[in-house]
Amino acid sequence: MFAKEGVGLILGALTIFVVLAILGFLSGGWLGQAVTAFGALIFLFTCWFFRDPNRTITQVDDLTLLSPADGKVVVIQDVEEPLYLKGPAKQISIFLSPLNVHVNRIPVAGTIEFDEYVPGDYLVAWHEKASELNERSQLGVRHAAGHKVLFKQIAGAVARRIVYHVTVGAEVETGERYGIVKFGSRMDILVPPDAEILVDLDDKVQGGIHAIARLPEAS
Repeated sequence: MFAKEGVGLILGALTIFVVLAILGFLSGGWLGQAVTAFGALIFLFTCWFFRDPNRTITQVDDLTLLSPADGKVVVIQDVEEPLYLKGPAKQISIFLSPLNVHVNRIPVAGTIEFDEYVPGDYLVAWHEKASELNERSQLGVRHAAGHKVLFKQIAGAVARRIVYHVTVGAEVETGERYGIVKFGSRMDILVPPDAEILVDLDDKVQGGIHAIARLPEAS
């Protein structure tokens, strides 16, 4: 199964492969084989990148956040969050390599209250300023218990296209598919400062599968 956002690029890669295969056939010899192989590599990589495997979302209590992305945890830190939480927060950042599944999922159920798309730079996704300077989407969800969670799709040095399908007022569910970042990127998740972090640095996580944090009980 492929992500619908990648269908156009997959068809484009297929066209490139067909053209190069024809050129390779006409050229003949080792050069023709190399040209054909290069076209096949482009097509196969594009198909691999835009894969969208069926997943059984992990069943957790409604205070537990599931990872919104596949990748490696590269940042866990205390920060000030001025956009939506408007105060102290804990940040978890997940780096997605070009080999990871890039479909993004809602980390926790609630109502979308904040929606902002920010054009920007294309620093490498692990750069400390990527969250502030790179192209990104920023979505804030209010949990039924009143807690606020902010999560960001952040473009990297290779990623040039952020796509998401929810906006203010949407009721969302934990693990629900909501978008994709095309080619190498990062996800930031910001939770209240008293949330329990359930992952460690360098942990490998999968979207909709692994628990990453737990919100405090409602007071």
